[in-house]
Amino acid sequence: MQDLLEALPSSTAIRDFLNSPFTWWQIGLFLAGLLIAKLIGDRLLPRLQSVTEAGGIEGMRRTAMRTGALALVPLLLWLWLLAVSAILRNQGWPTGLLRPAMILAGALAVIRMGVFVLRHSLSPGGPLKAWEGVLTVTIWTLVALHILDWLPWIEQLLDDYALSFGKVRISLLNVVSFVLSIAVMLLVALWLANAIRNRVQQSRVLEDSMKIALSKLVKITLLTLAVLMAMMMAGIDITAFAVFGGALGVGLGLGLQRVVSNFVSGFILVFEGSIRPGDVISFGNTFGTVRALHTRHIVIRTRDGMDILVPNENLMTSDITNWSYEGDRRIRLRLPVQTGYDDDPEQVIVRLERIAREHGRVLKNPAPAAVVSGFGDNGVNLELLVWIDNPEHGGDVRSDLFQRIWKDFKTAGISLPFPQRDVYIREFAGPGASPAAATSGSRAKSARGRKPAAKANPPG
Repeated sequence: MQDLLEALPSSTAIRDFLNSPFTWWQIGLFLAGLLIAKLIGDRLLPRLQSVTEAGGIEGMRRTAMRTGALALVPLLLWLWLLAVSAILRNQGWPTGLLRPAMILAGALAVIRMGVFVLRHSLSPGGPLKAWEGVLTVTIWTLVALHILDWLPWIEQLLDDYALSFGKVRISLLNVVSFVLSIAVMLLVALWLANAIRNRVQQSRVLEDSMKIALSKLVKITLLTLAVLMAMMMAGIDITAFAVFGGALGVGLGLGLQRVVSNFVSGFILVFEGSIRPGDVISFGNTFGTVRALHTRHIVIRTRDGMDILVPNENLMTSDITNWSYEGDRRIRLRLPVQTGYDDDPEQVIVRLERIAREHGRVLKNPAPAAVVSGFGDNGVNLELLVWIDNPEHGGDVRSDLFQRIWKDFKTAGISLPFPQRDVYIREFAGPGASPAAATSGSRAKSARGRKPAAKANPPG
């Protein structure tokens, strides 16, 4: 701290600097340039934003224009300071303030554009967008301290505040260095992981599940290496965390069993390839399409438009029906149909197969088939067997076929029977007569007749 105080300029030097007219001239020119850059930027920014948001500009050109729009004000200020510094030097005036201000303005423009391009390459709409301004100011502050040669003083000041734990000494400088290092290393790791993921996704050899597994493994590995390298760059002894690692292992064994189980189960599912994005599966009472595989859960989109998150551990220990396993999306639908005993089964079979062949979603190979499955209490039981290649729409195909069958049978006069019951009421000769004494004539006089039950809906 004493060395830092001795390195600071004396009060006499500061007073002479402030009393110099050239100092105030340079401050005035800097403020004028800042005001001009701000006014021009306010006029040009809306036009640039409207151009970049138009649909005619895409790709690298649009990104370049958005980058230039974000750094427009510091760029204009840099140009102003560059021109003013050149004029003052030709006149023999000092430029001790304008030169570093010009360098700092140029550095701010470059850093602003660089952070935007980095964030856009990682995730255009991700969490980094909220931290873009903080990251820009942090990097520019470090660059400014280095340009002004104040960085060694700041490091010395931060290193004076430290805590010791045995042989381990952690200072405020270590903490700040670790935070900055891990921020930079994580950005680099995310950028590399994103580049590798894009490269893997373009591969035509690997399956979708293997692409997801490799992308996640690369990302986890790079993030782990980024944290370790940040600790080493900050001067933190990694061996000092051996006890913490042991405690973390015990915590994982006791309190985080389900988390670790889901994590491991996720990688097993991905590497096995038993479930892939786009597969149609049924799990318990859930039926839907797999939208995404994550390290802790999978996302299933149901036919009702709901996204259900199923933990990976549950998938490893339960029965799952995969309707599109290994890319085979063909499934067979069974449609039960019942006709009356007065109808010709052969004619019914021909009509059922014709209705199925005329449906656009029914596959021609294997061809639809109708069979007699048995004789019921109310009619002949038949079954229409059809194949489709979109299991997620099986319910729609089934409903459509039943409607067509209903209309066709109604036009052809083929009956679709429903349950009926006959009720017999016996009359006795007297209160003491037995049921056996009842004659056939009394039965004929009884209210013998068919009393149909309530009309039921047709099958399907």
